[in-house]
Amino acid sequence: MKIEDHTIQTLMLKDGETIPNNPRLPVILYQGALEHSPEDTEAVFNKNGWLNSWRNGVFHYHHFHSNAHEALGVIRGVARLQLGGEHGEEISVRAGDCLVLPAGTGHRRLRSSPDFLIAGAYPNGASYNTRIGKPEERAEALQEIRAVPIPNTDPVFGAEGPLLQLWK
Repeated sequence: MKIEDHTIQTLMLKDGETIPNNPRLPVILYQGALEHSPEDTEAVFNKNGWLNSWRNGVFHYHHFHSNAHEALGVIRGVARLQLGGEHGEEISVRAGDCLVLPAGTGHRRLRSSPDFLIAGAYPNGASYNTRIGKPEERAEALQEIRAVPIPNTDPVFGAEGPLLQLWK
């Protein structure tokens, strides 16, 4: 799998009021990066040091992880997601697409096909929290977001992946 064979997009999200997003790191979308073997998404993440993986869907409500970056890879189906909170960006994803969400990035599922399935994973198997943007959590969440280190590897492309340049 060669990096130059894939479309890579970044999204810099503004503070979404209740959802802080990440003030310095963009979301990375690898379109079709694993389209030839989407069933291997979790194994690819794990091979590249993104562990504590799971398979499921995306919650239908806005949420974020203030203490960990998150990789999401679509194994089956299609979905429309909203990133960044109530006024955030809407994106469409399909089997083979991968997203890397920096700590603090709000995300939710707007709609999906019945077979929609994703894998999620975290750098070095980090434990993660789930926050929904309660006002009383904001100060602590912002501190946690700032404290999350840049990963040593890209979840899709490993030690030489674009994340390492995009998140300098």
